[in-house]
Amino acid sequence: MNSTVQRLLAPYKGILAADESTKTIEKRLMAYGLQSTEEIKQAYRKMLFTTPDIEKYISGIILYKDSLDFIPLLNQKGITAGIKVDEGLESFNGTEEEVTKGLEGLSARLDKYINLGVRFTKWRAVIKISNIYPSDTFLEENLGRMSKYAKMVQEKEITPIVEPEVLLDGNHTTARCEETMTKTLKKLFELLIKENVDLDNLLLKSSMVLPGKDSGVEALPLEVANATLRTFRNSVPNKLRGIVFLSGGQTSDQAINNLNEIVKLNIGNKFGPWDISFSYSRALQNDALAIWIGKIENVTNAQEVFGKRLQMVSKARMGEL
Repeated sequence: MNSTVQRLLAPYKGILAADESTKTIEKRLMAYGLQSTEEIKQAYRKMLFTTPDIEKYISGIILYKDSLDFIPLLNQKGITAGIKVDEGLESFNGTEEEVTKGLEGLSARLDKYINLGVRFTKWRAVIKISNIYPSDTFLEENLGRMSKYAKMVQEKEITPIVEPEVLLDGNHTTARCEETMTKTLKKLFELLIKENVDLDNLLLKSSMVLPGKDSGVEALPLEVANATLRTFRNSVPNKLRGIVFLSGGQTSDQAINNLNEIVKLNIGNKFGPWDISFSYSRALQNDALAIWIGKIENVTNAQEVFGKRLQMVSKARMGEL
C-alpha cells in the first residue's frame, strides 16, 4: 500500500482523473457535437492514454467502471490504475444537500477491481456552500460514509483517495469558503481517525479555497495559495502523506497557476509536510477534446496539445512554472 502512495506522489507527476460517470462524459462529448457511444468513449480515452510520454507526467489514472479494459495498457506504461467506486449522490433528508451512496456491495466490487489490477480507489462527496449549508448533520453522515469507505478499502490492502469537494457554485466569499473547508476537513479527519484509517496509506483530493463563481471575484494565485494552505494547516494532520487537487470549476490556466503558487508557497514545509500534487480532469483534457472531436485524423494534434498541458502541470506540481 505504501508503495502505491509513493508511486502516485512521484516528483513531477500527478493523477489524471478519467473517471467521468456515464452522464458526465455524455455532457462533455455532447458539448462538442459527439454522441456518447461506447465506441466514441473508448476512442477518446485511448487518444488520451496513448499520448506519447504520458508516463513522464502521470503516475496514476482514475478510471470508471466502463474503462477497465485499459488497465493492461496503463500497466505497460508503468501508470498505476485506480477507480471511482462511489455510486453518485442521493438526497439528504429531503433537503438540497446530497450525500454520496455506494457502500452497499462495495466489498464485492473491490474484490473484482483488485483482480483486474486496480491499486487505488476514489470516493467523492460534494459540499454546497450557502447561508445555511453545509449542516452539521449532513457533514456527519456524508463524511461518515466516506470514512467507512476508506477503512473498507484499506482492509483490502489498497489505497483510498477521499474527495470532499467543496463546490464553487454560489456567490460566497473566499473567507466563507475557507471557513467551510476547514470545518469539513476537521470533521473528515476526526471520523477517519475514529474508523482507525491509516493516514499513511491515504490521499486527500481537495478543492482549493476560492470565491464562488457567481461572486464576480477572481482571486489571484497568491491569495488562493495562502487561504488554501492556511486551511490545511488548521485541519489536516501532518501524518497525511499527500494532497492532490481537483480542478473543479477552474479554467485550465487557473488550475495550473494556482497549483504552482500553492507548491511554491509551501516550499520548506512552511504550512505543512504534505506532498502536494494534482488529480485534474477537465483542466488537462478540454483543449485536447476540442481538437480531437472524434476524428482519427485529429489524434496526433490533440495528443500534442494534451502533452503540452501535462508538461505545464508537471512543472506546476514542483512550483517551477
